Amino acid sequence: MISSDRIFGIFFIFQTCIGFMGNSLLFTLYMYTFLILPHKKKPVDVILAHLTLANALTLIFRGVPNIMSSFGIKLEMSDTGCKTVLYIQRVTRSISLCTTALQSTFQAVTITPSDHKWAWLKKKISTFIQPSLIFFWTINMAIYSVIILKTVASRNTTEGGIGYYTASCKSSAYDRQTSSIFLSTVFIRDLFFLSLMTCNSIYMVNILFRHHRKAQHIRSTIQSSQSSPENKATHVILIL
Repeated sequence: MISSDRIFGIFFIFQTCIGFMGNSLLFTLYMYTFLILPHKKKPVDVILAHLTLANALTLIFRGVPNIMSSFGIKLEMSDTGCKTVLYIQRVTRSISLCTTALQSTFQAVTITPSDHKWAWLKKKISTFIQPSLIFFWTINMAIYSVIILKTVASRNTTEGGIGYYTASCKSSAYDRQTSSIFLSTVFIRDLFFLSLMTCNSIYMVNILFRHHRKAQHIRSTIQSSQSSPENKATHVILIL
């Protein structure tokens, strides 16, 4: 009988391999566009290329240790290795969240009607992309810098106590003040970007719904059996 750890290991293998190959392929296509076909580059491509890179790094640095742990393979790492792996895990996962929020904001601004009060952003949104991405890296690298100080290799699998533990690494507990500041910062960051994505999704659904109602007045009275483009776009937004 296959143990639950082996089942999780198989699941992690499929998740990591498929996710990594998909994101790597997309990143390669974006790089091909940037380098070989620069005239076809769109502003949103920079965001999507950045997102695929962050996703691929997260899958590798988080997926591989999980796979090895599920199959009972001890991954021997030095203190420096533990600091590097755990730091990249946390930073790239956070970068994915921030970049997804930026992507949803870009999409919301792009479909904003020209007579809307926020329409002026449509001409300026492209200039905010690279500074935003640099800011995301800077703020997340600063937030998780504490990991570099607290993480060491775990050479005893029976170790326990207060802190963060994996099969190969451990992160000792922070003092109360540092812990409060760290957790509060992470919570506020996640809440802000998740709220931003939610607001953008609601805004886009509202815009598409209003556009759909206006379009109904100029369409033929003969109703099509196919779904309208607005309804299809709304379904995609809600799924995301």
